Amino acid sequence: MKRLITLAFIMFSFWACTQQKEIVKSPDNGPVVVKDSTEYEITIIDPDFDLWYLMHFSQVVDRSNEYYRSMNGLGVSNWNQYFTRGRYNNSIGCYINFIPSVDYGIEVNRRLYWYFKYIEETFRIRLLR
Repeated sequence: MKRLITLAFIMFSFWACTQQKEIVKSPDNGPVVVKDSTEYEITIIDPDFDLWYLMHFSQVVDRSNEYYRSMNGLGVSNWNQYFTRGRYNNSIGCYINFIPSVDYGIEVNRRLYWYFKYIEETFRIRLLR
């Protein structure tokens, strides 16, 4: 019975880890362009950030997606350096896996940028300079 449960678990794990493939057929056998529908989401678990964000962000101070992307590249670089060096352990507790060439969308870039501004103002840690 133990072998049967182990075998079923392995089979289920194999099935769960396989990729789902979408087959797109073109009636004229020409090239097919499939749009990448990946959507990104950012989750900030700091309970005080949402209130701070609502108080400081407005459409007047909103910038372009390219601005947020460039500033986030700098912010993530500084954040990850602080994390690997062990500085500010009480406020920087994880590594951020950010790829500058990936467009995460304006919503994700905006929230990440404003989170860095929140960290700078709250903990006096230089991230965006």
